[in-house]
Amino acid sequence: MLITCGCQHLKQEMKCNASKSGEGNSKKALSCDDECARLERNRKLALALNVDPEAQKDDHIPYSTETLKMFRENVKWSQEQEREFRVFATDDTEKRLRFKAMPSHQRAFLHSLAQDFGLDSESMDPEPHRHVAVFKTPRFVSPPTKTLKECVRIQSNAEAAAASLLEEQRRLRSNNEAYNGFLLKHLRFGLTIDTLRSDLTPQFNATPGLAFDISWLPTEEIVIKAKPATPWTRIEASAIEAALKAMKAPVAAIVSMNRLAETCQLCTLDASLNILRRGLEDEGASDGWNRVASKAVGPRSAPPQRGVGEKSVYTVLGSRVKDAKRKQEEYKKALAEEVPVDDWAEEVRREEMREAAVEDSGGT
Repeated sequence: MLITCGCQHLKQEMKCNASKSGEGNSKKALSCDDECARLERNRKLALALNVDPEAQKDDHIPYSTETLKMFRENVKWSQEQEREFRVFATDDTEKRLRFKAMPSHQRAFLHSLAQDFGLDSESMDPEPHRHVAVFKTPRFVSPPTKTLKECVRIQSNAEAAAASLLEEQRRLRSNNEAYNGFLLKHLRFGLTIDTLRSDLTPQFNATPGLAFDISWLPTEEIVIKAKPATPWTRIEASAIEAALKAMKAPVAAIVSMNRLAETCQLCTLDASLNILRRGLEDEGASDGWNRVASKAVGPRSAPPQRGVGEKSVYTVLGSRVKDAKRKQEEYKKALAEEVPVDDWAEEVRREEMREAAVEDSGGT
């Protein structure tokens, strides 16, 4: 069990030791110290001066973000618990409030709400009987004047107003700020900044007043940001935009022909390379080059023409292979038809006579 002092500032856990013959420690209490006296004086002073800091700000939210988040998850149940807190807080005779056993996420809401009210809270007993007890302490003055529901509404209105303001600022900024770079999307696999710079350097050199920084974005895109060529050179943003629009067509042509990326478009970048404005893919190209270049294909060459009667090299090679196969088949057939000879000496003599006859016939 938990015993406290009269103002509930000091707390100490003790064994109950209650039995049929005695009350044990159930009625024991701690003595208040100097800190308890100081907190009590501050509370009385705040009540005497009617100090209510929350009332000075209409949009002030006296609850933590975690409390409001848990309230949104279960509004009806949370309102019931808040009502019990307010009844307990406004009753000067009550010093302790016990809640029934409940799951851990509901106990977490009670602890968070108690802290917002300026109350102390403790979880007591093991599961499944674990419950929350709330105590008044000298730091408690009065409950918050706004309910949780009112604060959720104030928070929602503030979030909506902030989102609307941010969108309006982004729209005005994007409409007023000029283009200062190029955005390359759907890049070629294995593309490096050195390769890209090497291919685009001739076009960059054609604009001597500007320098170009090439950087990767976390979105696997590449941005090319234009800036004055020297730190002491001052160029108006409108002049940079005009130069980039003039460069748009040739840069897109190089990107497409070298297969560097699928799309190239104008964009507006801030100092952190955040894209504030994106142009159309064909913006700045009056002749519609991007639409043509994006469909470009490699040059095709016609097959060479042969003269009349000239044989193709494939035909000549094919005929030679065919003749070699035919001779090999004839040789195998002759070997198969050859009759075995019993008398080799007689066969040699006959062969010599045939050769001599051939020589005689050739001589005549």
